[in-house]
Amino acid sequence: MVFAEEDEGVFEPAYLKLHRTGELAERGKKLWEMMKSCTLCPRMCEVDRVAGEKGFCRASAELVISSHHPHFGEERPLVGRRGSGTIFFSNCGLRCVFCINWQISHGGAGRKRSIEDLADMMLQLQEIGCHNINVVTPTHYSPHILLALDIAAGRGLRLPLVYNTCGWENIEILEMLDGVVDVYLADFKYMDPEMARRHLADAGEYPGATQEAILEMHRQVGVAKPAEDGLIYRGLMIRHLVMPNDVARTKEVIGWIADNLPSDTYVNIMRQYRPMHKAFDYPEISRRITRREYEEAIGYARERGLTNLDER
Repeated sequence: MVFAEEDEGVFEPAYLKLHRTGELAERGKKLWEMMKSCTLCPRMCEVDRVAGEKGFCRASAELVISSHHPHFGEERPLVGRRGSGTIFFSNCGLRCVFCINWQISHGGAGRKRSIEDLADMMLQLQEIGCHNINVVTPTHYSPHILLALDIAAGRGLRLPLVYNTCGWENIEILEMLDGVVDVYLADFKYMDPEMARRHLADAGEYPGATQEAILEMHRQVGVAKPAEDGLIYRGLMIRHLVMPNDVARTKEVIGWIADNLPSDTYVNIMRQYRPMHKAFDYPEISRRITRREYEEAIGYARERGLTNLDER
């Protein structure tokens, strides 16, 4: 396996230091204990997942994974030539009514796996040449991820860890990921609490919680900048999906980023919204966005001085 260079040395993922000291496994065990009265996500269900109870996410402590494979649909600095090593976890604590992967996130489609299986998947993705390990919808399985990462690191895993999240996170959990995650790939979906409540399963606190979470992610990993090979190995990458009828309050999202983060923060302003799952039950989001809606979003981001835009 050949690793890209970062500065003058060979890239080393953040989690290796914690693995060597034993701290990575300890943090995984602490997160596991938190599942006994689960507060891993902002739903704060406090159910005993270890005893088999299921939270709002519909997950117990039993690990369920939909798939793992090289993914070529992610951002270019993550995909490179050989793909992002993506692991799709089943179930979700946010449960957007328009989710494109609703069979997985709402329906729980997937297979039961062990922590050792997850470690094997990480190593398989490295072996076939993927540029990173990209854990998708990871929050409710963060204990499993850290414990598997510790096993895989002991067996030679050296890829950066991409934490692919809806952005809605508990600060306490993010602090436990400090020094573990290399790249935060975070959604910033909505700025309007009422629309968040309507479309994100009553998560009216989404805007405030996500702002706080993104600031913590930035504190940990800083601005995402590509290395000489064009790949990103560390930093914060933000996604914002432009929605029809401005239900997400896109200009407010962009304005908050411009006011609170460096102007070269990586922001992917996404145009690919299409009605899925239950979206047709909500007239305001039952259509695709228009070209004008997208161009207005991009124009405003430039006007506010954001210089590192990914226009997809």
